[in-house]
Amino acid sequence: MNVFHDFVPSEVLIRIGPIKVYWYGLIMVSAMMAGLGVAKSLAARFKIGVELIYDLGFWLIIWGIVGARLYDVLLEWSYYSQNLWDIVKIWQGGLAIHGAVIAGLTVVIIFALRHKLSFWSVAGVVVPGLAIGQAIGRWGNYFNQELFGRPTDLPWGIFIDEVHRPLDYANYSYFQPTFLYESLCSLLIFGFLMWLIKYFDQLKDREAKELGKIVIASYFILFGLYRGAMEFIKIDVTPMIWGMRWPQIMSLILMIIGGIILCITLGVRQRVAVDSRKI
Repeated sequence: MNVFHDFVPSEVLIRIGPIKVYWYGLIMVSAMMAGLGVAKSLAARFKIGVELIYDLGFWLIIWGIVGARLYDVLLEWSYYSQNLWDIVKIWQGGLAIHGAVIAGLTVVIIFALRHKLSFWSVAGVVVPGLAIGQAIGRWGNYFNQELFGRPTDLPWGIFIDEVHRPLDYANYSYFQPTFLYESLCSLLIFGFLMWLIKYFDQLKDREAKELGKIVIASYFILFGLYRGAMEFIKIDVTPMIWGMRWPQIMSLILMIIGGIILCITLGVRQRVAVDSRKI
């Protein structure tokens, strides 16, 4: 028995009269709480007070949702311009991770400046929490039957009902579970980042600021790599530029930024090591 083949997800978890509790909302809240818990556990390592984490987490959640929604609305403006009320219906899905990342980085910059903290240290606390949040949050796409991939005969293909199938794929029933691929990739990234932090903590070989640079650079590279790769099997409509889907462009930009940060950080580290040996 294959769970994905035989199970048809419902958007609604519980109905109590006119009140509906959506799976998407529950999963998003769980993802946010998990991310906040991870950030709290890393606060001391990056020399940030735990009380500041709650303040930061509040603004990250609020503006992360706003940024993710605005990004999706801009990409799908042809639809939302005709259905303005749907802009506020976030329980139906439509939260773009690239928008959340951009909004989150903006919040981190402002927060760091306001509290006179290193941006890199704050980012080092936030990014692993973001990764575990993505791993959990992607399951919301499954229950909403959205952002799935191309039709497939693979045994782990997911059933998509006719209402949620694109017109060009109306005759297909099973599709690639891209939510599952992205969830697993995010979980692996989370594990790698936590190992990275633990590794350098054991070596006592990185200051909080420098470690933060390595963490965020690693996230940008790994996230950009898998997120861009997922676009090759996705079928949702998105703008195309230079023959590439828009999310692939954004992922490539993140990978380039991450590569630059990593090269500069490791290059500086190597020069310091060489100079210390000369002394």
